[in-house]
Amino acid sequence: MTGVNTGTDTNWFSARIIDWQRRYGRHGMPWQDTRDAYRVWLSEIMLQQTQVATALVYYPRFLARFPTLADLAAAPLEDVLALWSGMGYYSRARHLHACARAVMARFDGHFPTTAAQLQALSGIGRSTAAAIAVFCHGERAAILDGNVRRVLTRVFGIADDLSNAANERALWLRAEALLPRRDLERAMPAYTQGLMDLGATVCTRRNPTCAVCPLAGRCLAARNGHPECYPVKTRRAERRALAVWLLHATDEHERVWLTPRPARGIWARLYCLPEYGTRAELLAALAAPTRAHAVFRAPIAHALTHRDLSLHVVSVRLTSNNRLDGDSEGRWHAPSAWPALGLPAPIRRFLQAQAP
Repeated sequence: MTGVNTGTDTNWFSARIIDWQRRYGRHGMPWQDTRDAYRVWLSEIMLQQTQVATALVYYPRFLARFPTLADLAAAPLEDVLALWSGMGYYSRARHLHACARAVMARFDGHFPTTAAQLQALSGIGRSTAAAIAVFCHGERAAILDGNVRRVLTRVFGIADDLSNAANERALWLRAEALLPRRDLERAMPAYTQGLMDLGATVCTRRNPTCAVCPLAGRCLAARNGHPECYPVKTRRAERRALAVWLLHATDEHERVWLTPRPARGIWARLYCLPEYGTRAELLAALAAPTRAHAVFRAPIAHALTHRDLSLHVVSVRLTSNNRLDGDSEGRWHAPSAWPALGLPAPIRRFLQAQAP
């Protein structure tokens, strides 16, 4: 990677970002214009791998249920997962809950004030810790999320493979060298927000609108006409296809049988239809008369980060005095009760479609 320039020539970058953000960046978001670490932290966790439009729906709903860090820490994990249901990447919710409890226990309910201290907490990585420290305390700390990687590699024409740890470290050094140097309490939040906004709304992954970018005149990727080629990352996690067999059992009261999933793996700790490894295993769990009237649903396709799921749902009718053999934790849930549970998004959609 080209050597990092720490001289005054880097000032143009932060100055243009700050000016653009103040004039054209996103303003009026419910998590902006606050230094409440709880609210900033919550928004940063929600916005990881989630569109702003989705976070705008979940953020006020979450604060209404858990208005303070103490409320979140005191709640059962099941309640947190239920409120998170539909937003995906549920490990974020589990880390959120663990982090809240750790802050209450170790810091008397007050978040640490520096990025280095924040990074030691559950679910808070280097970039998220920096964002919280910047927005709450004006700390001079660099972020490097997906949007910022895209902006930096395009502007400076960095074609090094970011799968390589040394190249990733060098990009962090570049990000730190570009930080504002004066009036940090005002400049750092505007600069950090500006980088996020520019990557999300202008320097997008596909079809970037270079004509309105404040950095276009000095952007090497725009000059060579191939901004979509950046950033370069050749080693990506291999996607796998996975078939999942699920039993949809209802009783004469229209209750549905749901069971909590294991603490690890896909949809950890969420409620779900009972899962079986194969079609044969599912059918073997049913009595012959029930098996004869089973309804095989059309497979449901659902994409996760590194897996393409094919959900095969088999519907059966049981009487309320039946329990599914081998499922000691599952139980019947009434139509008025299951919507409040933490459910995987495709399971929630399926149950909603079957509701009378």
